[in-house]
Amino acid sequence: MASSPLVFSAPFSSIPHRTSSTKTHLRQPFSLPLSSSRPKQSFSSVFPSKPLLLSRKLLLAPASVAEDKADTADSNLVVGEDSAVFDLQSQKISSWVYFTVILGVVLFALNVVWIDPSTGFGKDFVDAVSGISDSPEVVMLLLILIFAGVHSGLASFRDTGEKLIGERAFRVLFAGTSLPLALTTIVYFINHRYDGFQLWQLQNVPGLHQLLWLSNFISFYFLYPSTFNLLEVAAVDKPKLHLWETGIMRITRHPQLVGQVIWCLAHTIWIGNSVAVAASVGLIGHHLFGAWNGDRRLAKRYGEDFDLVKERTSIVPFAAILDGRQRLPKDFYKEFIRLPYLTITFLTLGAYFAHPLMQSASFNLHW
Repeated sequence: MASSPLVFSAPFSSIPHRTSSTKTHLRQPFSLPLSSSRPKQSFSSVFPSKPLLLSRKLLLAPASVAEDKADTADSNLVVGEDSAVFDLQSQKISSWVYFTVILGVVLFALNVVWIDPSTGFGKDFVDAVSGISDSPEVVMLLLILIFAGVHSGLASFRDTGEKLIGERAFRVLFAGTSLPLALTTIVYFINHRYDGFQLWQLQNVPGLHQLLWLSNFISFYFLYPSTFNLLEVAAVDKPKLHLWETGIMRITRHPQLVGQVIWCLAHTIWIGNSVAVAASVGLIGHHLFGAWNGDRRLAKRYGEDFDLVKERTSIVPFAAILDGRQRLPKDFYKEFIRLPYLTITFLTLGAYFAHPLMQSASFNLHW
């Protein structure tokens, strides 16, 4: 990612990170200074467990104001990565040329292999699933279940897969199987969103459209934190399993889950039928599993560093901030004034105004 700040991003150095030269001050009973010749220690080895932190706070009084300030600084150390940093000067034109070429190839292959009725398997797949039941709610749930099984299943075997075929090849396999299934699920929802049983009708309620539009807009700030590095998504850069800790992660450790819940609630309230409810149940259930599975994978990869991040973050938005486990820096807002978040803003607005085009393209597929 970036190594130096741009206009859109706060300087990386302004956010405290654990380094080998970081001095961690422990409160000593008689305020004896630690030896400067001690071996280097990791952040997690200095603070091995939560009971130790509690015992220091309860039993050992601060020896000085300086040590109090040092302890406060240490509590804000970031062991994870600074998210959404984008440095224009560190970007290579060749990398973005590769990205454009790869994107074009993927879209072409997706059209030939899956979308085009004369050559693709997309319609055959939808017809096969639809043949299981005449209920659009059941078909909607089955499509989500198939996508979730493939998507989360491959994610669970990521470590093994990357060892066998490499990070880039596994990303191609992951995207190549997940993308057509995701597209099929989205198209089916668009084409059948008004099928099923009407449960309520609230579209004439004054101000509801504006409220739900705003909710949907906000949901995309939570939904796409994993796409901060598009070059990794396209396997131009070597894909990594990131331990993000700043920006949206301070609000919730699982922003995609929160974003999906907000999106589902907004669309279900507006549409108000059984198909929308079925889609929301399936999508939220998938993301609940994804949150558990994501924590499991991060704990396996990062160990004690993830335990520290987990301790000072929360799944419920703002919970860790309200109970004092997450201390926001004074310039917290700068973590959102960055190019990826601005890109999400423009893309979300573009997607809203492109809804008629999306609906027309979906109807033409007859899925």
